[in-house]
Amino acid sequence: MIKHVEIARFAEKQLLRMPRHIIENLAAWIHDIEERGLEEVRKTLGYHDEPLSGHRKGQRSVRLSRAYRAIYVILKGEKIHFICIKEVSKHDY
Repeated sequence: MIKHVEIARFAEKQLLRMPRHIIENLAAWIHDIEERGLEEVRKTLGYHDEPLSGHRKGQRSVRLSRAYRAIYVILKGEKIHFICIKEVSKHDY
């Protein structure tokens, strides 16, 4: 069960420029994963956790608001699997 989340340096820099509610929504998603595990959190409809395609194949996204997404990948370490948030950005429509 995946319960560990790390934020990549690039995503940390992006978060410095994000609205407060986006940071709070990301923190809530991370807290949910650490408490319940990724498999259970994916069942939460509000996050719209979905696999990406095209040049982002192998990555997944969750909604932080109608416009903002967090892009993440699941990495496999020696002993644990964990999520690494690669990007937090405004979604283009």
